[in-house]
Amino acid sequence: MASRPPPRFVVRPHDAAGQRRRALWMGLAWVASLALVAVLAGGLAHRATPAATEMRQLKALARQNDDLQQQVANLQRAGQVADIANRSVRKTLAEREEEISGLRADLGFYARLTGGDAQREGLKVQEVRLRPVADSHAWNLTLSLTQNAKRGEDVIGTATVSVEGLRGDKVVQLGWDALGDTAQAGGVPFRFKYFQQLHSTIVLPADFRPTRLLVTARPSGDDAVTRPVAWGEALSGHLTPTQGEQDAQP
Repeated sequence: MASRPPPRFVVRPHDAAGQRRRALWMGLAWVASLALVAVLAGGLAHRATPAATEMRQLKALARQNDDLQQQVANLQRAGQVADIANRSVRKTLAEREEEISGLRADLGFYARLTGGDAQREGLKVQEVRLRPVADSHAWNLTLSLTQNAKRGEDVIGTATVSVEGLRGDKVVQLGWDALGDTAQAGGVPFRFKYFQQLHSTIVLPADFRPTRLLVTARPSGDDAVTRPVAWGEALSGHLTPTQGEQDAQP
C-alpha cells in the first residue's frame, strides 16, 4: 500500500492575542535599546567635556595632596622621635661625663692622701665649690684642703680667697677683707692631718662681675699655697686637674 504525501497546507487556529503580545514585547525591547543607547551616548559626551576632565584632574590632585600631607606628618613624627632620642642621648652623655669627672677628682684626692709619689706631697687646695645664696649677692664657699699621708703631722694655718672680675670697664681684684665675714677677718682657720673642708660666705658688690678666684692657704712655718680657679669651675665644683692629679688619672 503506497504512503500518502504530507499535506501541503496545515490549518491552525488563528492566535491574534499572542501576536499582539509578541509585538508589544518587541516594541518595549526596541524602546529600551534606544534608552540604553541614549544613556551611553550621554555618558560618553559628559566624559568628553572639559569640565569633566578638569574634575577628574582635581580629584587626582586632591588624592595626591592627601598622600603628601600624610607623608609630611609621618616625617614630622619621625623627626620628633629622633629629636627626643638625641636629647636623651646628650643628657646621658653629659651625666656620664660629670660622673667621670667626679670619679677622676676622687681618684686624685685619694691618690694624694696615699702618697703615690713625692710630687704630690704637701698642702694642696683640692676642691673649691660655690653656691649662691637666694635673693642676695652672697655665695657660700666650700674649700677642701689635703696633704700627703706620708707627712704624718698636722698642718695648721688659715685660708683666704680673693676674687678677680670686672667692675664697669675695669679689671679689679677684691681681697678677703672686702669679701669675708668679720668673724673670719684673718681668714678661715684649718688644722688637719689628711684633709679638711672649710666653709665661709662671701659677698660681692652688685655691679661686680666675677671671673676668677684665687684661693690661698697659709700653713704655719711653711710657704703659702695659692690656686687660681675659674668662677665657672667653682660653680660646677669640677676643677681642672693639676699635673700631679693628671698623673694619677687612668
